[in-house]
Amino acid sequence: MNNIWILAQTDGNTALPGITSRDSEGEATMTVSGDPNDLTNNGDSGKNPFPLWLFLPLILLMVFMFFRAPQKQKQQRKKLEQSLEKNDKILTIGGIIGTIVDIKDDEITLKVDESNNTKLKVRRSAIGRNLSKDK
Repeated sequence: MNNIWILAQTDGNTALPGITSRDSEGEATMTVSGDPNDLTNNGDSGKNPFPLWLFLPLILLMVFMFFRAPQKQKQQRKKLEQSLEKNDKILTIGGIIGTIVDIKDDEITLKVDESNNTKLKVRRSAIGRNLSKDK
């Protein structure tokens, strides 16, 4: 809290409201406490017309949406990777279309060309869509 000292010159007989002491030369000192830049005491009750607690539901909704969307995508991705079966036609995230020939743990063998019997090995995480089950 800031204290502001105001010096007032009096003739010694005049009483000034709020004076706390006088010195030997007749000067009176008055103590005014508070921040001179504080404008909250302007006649109203000091209540904020729009309380901050009204923002709480909005903040909670934003946090829920922020964390829920990636979690939902992760669940869909896991479901896709677990539903892969032999002879499914798939699209990789690199744009290669092929048919699953073999599945071993995290490795999937794709046949990408029937005429040359070309096969590729990719990880489960490289599968973008299952074209057989998207229909």
